[in-house]
Amino acid sequence: MIRSLWVGTVFLPMSLVRRASHTTGDYLVNGVEQLWENGGVSDGPTPSDALRAGGSSLLRRIDMRGANLSPSHLRSALPRGGTDVDAVLPTVRPVVEAVRDRGAEAALEYSAQFDGVRPVTVRVPAAERERALAELDPAVRDALEVAILRARAVHADQRRQDTVTTVADGATVTERWVPVERVGLYVPGGNAVYPSSVVMNVVPAQTAGVGSLVIASPPQAQFGGLPHPTILAAAQLLGVEEIWAVGGAQGVALLAHGGTDTDGAELASVDMITGPGNIYVTAAKRLCRSLVGIDAEAGPTEIAVLADETADPVHVAADLISQAEHDVLAASVLVTTSEKLADAVVKETAAQLETTVHAERVTAALTGTQSGIVLVDDLSAGIKVVNAYAAEHLEIQTADPVPVAARIRNAGAIFVGPWSPVSLGDYCAGSNHVLPTAGCARHSSGLSVQTFLRGIHIVDYTEAALKEVSGHVITLANAENLPAHGEAVRRRFERS
Repeated sequence: MIRSLWVGTVFLPMSLVRRASHTTGDYLVNGVEQLWENGGVSDGPTPSDALRAGGSSLLRRIDMRGANLSPSHLRSALPRGGTDVDAVLPTVRPVVEAVRDRGAEAALEYSAQFDGVRPVTVRVPAAERERALAELDPAVRDALEVAILRARAVHADQRRQDTVTTVADGATVTERWVPVERVGLYVPGGNAVYPSSVVMNVVPAQTAGVGSLVIASPPQAQFGGLPHPTILAAAQLLGVEEIWAVGGAQGVALLAHGGTDTDGAELASVDMITGPGNIYVTAAKRLCRSLVGIDAEAGPTEIAVLADETADPVHVAADLISQAEHDVLAASVLVTTSEKLADAVVKETAAQLETTVHAERVTAALTGTQSGIVLVDDLSAGIKVVNAYAAEHLEIQTADPVPVAARIRNAGAIFVGPWSPVSLGDYCAGSNHVLPTAGCARHSSGLSVQTFLRGIHIVDYTEAALKEVSGHVITLANAENLPAHGEAVRRRFERS
């Protein structure tokens, strides 16, 4: 998952965001529960509405049997949510500029205003990290250790080796892979706590050889202005020694610009920022992108399931619900050759919603325009559909899933067969759950060791090797009307 979290800690007054709607893809504030209380998603059915209708309002149908499956048609016909980062840039820009100009003091002022607490210092003391780990539930610690172990095993195999190419006698080009020097990892706060996001961001960065890591996570009033203790504990398990109690756009801006802490300690700026957040965090990352590198502009999480008549509707429904649990803007899409399965999944989804903890949030997602069931003629058509959709997470639940998975070109991650649910990838598969959303899997990859590496070309030619190719260099320079380029080569041989 790119843990997009368009809910949680944000910093706009309700008057600016009450128009939030799961059907329009507008913006959320202070968590899903408050949105429902304030009518932010009142244009959609509640769980009780959906259940009274026997689930008929869940997962709208899109019948593509016999339809034109050209890429342009599919892009317009498939369910897709909308988020407009541009719309919040005017609100986020002053926050970023204030932190740029006044550093930590401005960031702490925004924390007091929006998080309801002002930390004593931005940097979390080591004793607090140690205490958080000591007090961590042993079962949670065991689970985190398994997740870390498996993630490290997978990411270790992603390391790249330097390559040396001999172009001609005396002419070599080396590609050397160098890690980013200092990286800021954003870990969201708000209604939920995501230690798994700590694992998924830290492990590839450490494996790449990043020398300096800092985690930024919102301060929590209930924990005395510290980030959630489970976040601190996960960081301690991973050996991350620098954690800042700052979140939202102000946290991103402080990572990018740096500053001085209240105790006079330096808060060094970073070279790159990774990690998910709500739409305001995403907007801040966009505004800071010219100064630092970023991983991606994360959107709401999404799951697509490609299934035939052999799929178990209980599994499919549970998996669709699992991703809808994140966010009212989350997308859950079933692509199937079987109308019978589609009916069974809707019925099973309604039944499971009766005991789902976050039923209102899930229902909002499953009844939104970003979710639905797509009916197709056969698996070949289904493959065309899911390749066009380019889901963040794609499950293959068919009679013979392996060859089907081999035909998938566009997906953030592919989960093969009934025993590889997305939830496994979210936590303990070893794969990374920070993945491209909103169709970006057509051109982008998930977070990996490569995210934190830079390839540098090292060109090493002898005099003879340069002389051999000098005429071609001069010819091309003149063809582009850049004669000084050619002169830089020619003059080396004037006195030879």
